[in-house]
Amino acid sequence: MGRIFLTHPGGTRIYSCANCDTPLTNRSELVSTRFTGATGRAFLFNKVVNLSFSEVENRIMLTGRHIVRDVSCKNCKTRLGWIYEYATEESQRYKEGRVILERALITESEGFEDGE
Repeated sequence: MGRIFLTHPGGTRIYSCANCDTPLTNRSELVSTRFTGATGRAFLFNKVVNLSFSEVENRIMLTGRHIVRDVSCKNCKTRLGWIYEYATEESQRYKEGRVILERALITESEGFEDGE
């Protein structure tokens, strides 16, 4: 087993895996807080790092049929949410390529200022 290479997203507010504190994304990547996952409230992000992906699945969700992959923390393997690969409804296409992280499975903390 090799060494796991992790990326840091930078930013002043960081979202991390609640289980192992691996950084995942930052506040500037947040698209919406109005989603629901298996554990309750969930957030939609543009870009998330340090994830592993499951095989593609076809799921019927509240907003229609979607092709998704579950996403897990690359470090501890905890399932954190899913990524939208394809939406069959035209009105839902804005989700494609974006990631849902369940609020109960992530933490938010102070990041750092970008120094220039």
